[in-house]
Order: sequence, then C-alpha cells, then structure tokens
Amino acid sequence: MAEGRDPHLHGLEVYRVGGAVRDARLGWPVYDNDWVVVGATPEAMTRRGFKPVGRDFPVFLHPETHEEYALARTERKSGHGYTGFTVHASPAVTLEEDLARRDLTINAMAETPEGELVDPHGGLADLEARRLRHVSPAFVEDPLRVLRTARFLARYAGLGFVIADETRALMAELVDSGELTHLVAERVWTETEKALGEPWPEVYFQALDECGALAQLLPELVADREALDEALGRLHRLPEDIEAEQEIRWRWARLVEHLGESARTALAERLRLPRAHADLARQAALTRQLRLEAGCETPDGARVLAWLDGIDAWRRSERVAPLVSLVSLDDPGLAVGLALAWRLAAQILPRVLVEEGFKGRALGEELARRRREAIDAAL
Repeated sequence: MAEGRDPHLHGLEVYRVGGAVRDARLGWPVYDNDWVVVGATPEAMTRRGFKPVGRDFPVFLHPETHEEYALARTERKSGHGYTGFTVHASPAVTLEEDLARRDLTINAMAETPEGELVDPHGGLADLEARRLRHVSPAFVEDPLRVLRTARFLARYAGLGFVIADETRALMAELVDSGELTHLVAERVWTETEKALGEPWPEVYFQALDECGALAQLLPELVADREALDEALGRLHRLPEDIEAEQEIRWRWARLVEHLGESARTALAERLRLPRAHADLARQAALTRQLRLEAGCETPDGARVLAWLDGIDAWRRSERVAPLVSLVSLDDPGLAVGLALAWRLAAQILPRVLVEEGFKGRALGEELARRRREAIDAAL
C-alpha cells in the first residue's frame, strides 16, 4: 500500500483507482493514472511537495509525475444537480467508503501499487460480463451519471457491453425526477463532446433516448424520429482526409445538419456550443440543402454560387474540399461538378477586375457575374 520507491509517497496508503484500473484489465489503452490517498491530511500532502489543485475537494498533483492524488472522501446529497453535494474528506475515510460514492462498479475498483485488486462492488465480474451497473441506489442522486453511463456505453458497446436493466431503470427514474433540468449547459456539452469522440457515438444518443433524457436535453433531435435514425447513421460517414482533432466537430455537424436553422440555433445557444462547431453545422446544412435540391439534376450556377457565398468560400477556401467530399458520399457526380465549378470560379480574382476599372457596386456585380459564368461552364 505504501509506495517505498517514491520518497514523496513513502509511508502513505495509496491506491490506483478508477479508469486506469478498469482499462488495464480490459486491455484498453491507459493514458492517465488517478490515485486515492487514505489516512492523510492536506497539510501532510503539501509538506511532501504535492500541489493542491482541487477546488471542491482535496486533490493534489505529484511534484514530479504530475499525476492526481485525491484524499479519500465521501459525498452527501445537499442540493440539485451534479454540484449539489457536500464533500467530506478526512483521514478517517476508508478506501471502501471512497469507492462506494462512485457511479459504476467498473469504475469502483482500486489496486495497490503492487497490483493487488480491491473490488468491493463486483466491478471485475461486471467487466468480464460486459455489464455497466451502478454501485448503489445513490446513483440517482447525480443526474450527470445518466450521461456518463451512456458515454461509457458509446466507448465499449463494440466489445459487447450493455447497461444493466436495474441501472437503466435508475436512469429513467432520474429523468422522471426532473433532476436533469438542473444540469448546466457546459456539463451536458462536455459529456456529449466526449461521447462524439468515442468509437460508437451513436450509442450515446440511443441510450439517452431510451431513458427519456434526450427529449429533455436535446429535444430538437427527437422531433423527427426517422430523421434522428438517419442522423445517427451519418456519424461514421465523414469527409475524407480530415484531421483527427476535427472529427468531433464533423460528427456534431452531421448529427444536426438536417435541422432547420432555428432549431440548430436554439440547440447551439442552449448548449453554449463553441462557435466553430455551430458554424460547421451551418455549412453542413447548406451543403445538404444544395445536394437535396439538386436531386437527379445538376444545380444551376446561381444556386452553386449562393452555396459558395454561404460557406464564405472566397475568404475561407479550405472549407470547400471537405464539404465537396461530404457531397461525394451520397452524390459523387455532383461532387465532381462542384469541385470543377469551384476551381474555375476561384480563378476569377477581384484585383483583375479592379485593374480593368471596376469599382464599388459595379465591381461586386461583375465579380458575381463572371464567377456565375465560370460555374455554369463547369456544370
């Protein structure tokens, strides 16, 4: 329990906890370690060189590894939402008491520095059974756990994981209680953003829908069930050659591209969505509309020019290629035409027209006319 090799930890009762324990036994990559310290005080940690970083409870960074070490603590419900808890941390809190406050059994395992497992709630058995199960009835005290459980399912669904029936019942109970309405927008978006980065993001929205949470948190998505099913199917159909850090943004855009502008705006404002995400969703919606209007016919030059104007292609030319790639997923022929139209229209430069004597309103009109002419020729 005490880590003798590290002088900063010598004499402390330390356990690795949570995700690192879970994923190591699952064969999943482990990127970060979290530790719980039992029987220590904040003063003792600072004397050893640990830097305090926790605002609501005692969490410290190791002076060399910078890993997080939290003092064992308990929580008691004292208000609404995920912040409505009174935290108690003291040397008297045991490891078992600390683990009991966690959400799922697979997250409530610990191990000693020597690798000995401490598993009072059957987390390993649930891990082997591919089951997401709550630790205790206190699950219903924190509405954020509904989203977290759905997110874990989005991570592990491909491995055969399911949510235990009794846990699903508690998720629905939390929804019915109205506790979800106390979640702040930033937390809802944080969990949703993380879920969009998981291997099976569609499962997150399906799980929330099944317990009624989606209708409360993202009602715009459930207004049309058929459209929602199609949207979830699009989450894996992304433009080619986008960078990894852009994947979440594109998945959000694909999820909401079918919504009307007012619904997309309301959703973005309520979630306090980052501007880049909201704007990409708008671009994807404009592109979808262009493709749908084209149908089996090639769109006219005016419509394509309006699309290029709408996505601000003339100033943000890097936007065109991924959106054309998006079109190619459903209409390769149209994508070829759009790519050629863009290439020709982009060669019509304002400075050339200025050199010809155009200025003011006449410059803008002539620029649009020649670009439209180039697009028509391409199409």
